[in-house]
Amino acid sequence: MSQTQRIILYSLAIIASVAWIGISADTSNITNGFAPQEGFSAPDFTLKTPDGETYTLSELKGKAVLINLWATWCPPCRAEMPAMQKLYEEYESQGLVILAINMTHQDYPLAIVPFANEYGLTFPILLDETGKTASAYQLRSLPSSYFINRAGIITEVVIGGPMSEALLRTRIEKILE
Repeated sequence: MSQTQRIILYSLAIIASVAWIGISADTSNITNGFAPQEGFSAPDFTLKTPDGETYTLSELKGKAVLINLWATWCPPCRAEMPAMQKLYEEYESQGLVILAINMTHQDYPLAIVPFANEYGLTFPILLDETGKTASAYQLRSLPSSYFINRAGIITEVVIGGPMSEALLRTRIEKILE
């Protein structure tokens, strides 16, 4: 086989490989081709509370929103909840909304309300029963938090935790501006 034939064969193999990767890639977990990130609109969702009240993110435009994805079995999630509650009480009157989205599809549903009661949580606890919201936000680790300004734009994404009260305060004040 000549060198030219080898180059053509290798080029065809590379093109076929790239085409195969493009065709077979799992894009079902991708929102607009990328994970939610700073500078982009937050993926919209509609979820219910344990009491059946419905929240839609897009209806909260004009408010500063902290989305926190969590589960009752997650130690860092438990550790940051008291600081979130304290800051919610402090900044709610200035337009802060905290949406604590429980990963119900990965959690024990009967533990959610007792958890909220134990921590005295007064911000909305939403239930992601199907995992659709986790997929839209490309959840990789718990907790994951998204700070969204009044225009509906993500200003910061924090994967993992727990976040300290001081860090939460700084990020919340930024989205309230």
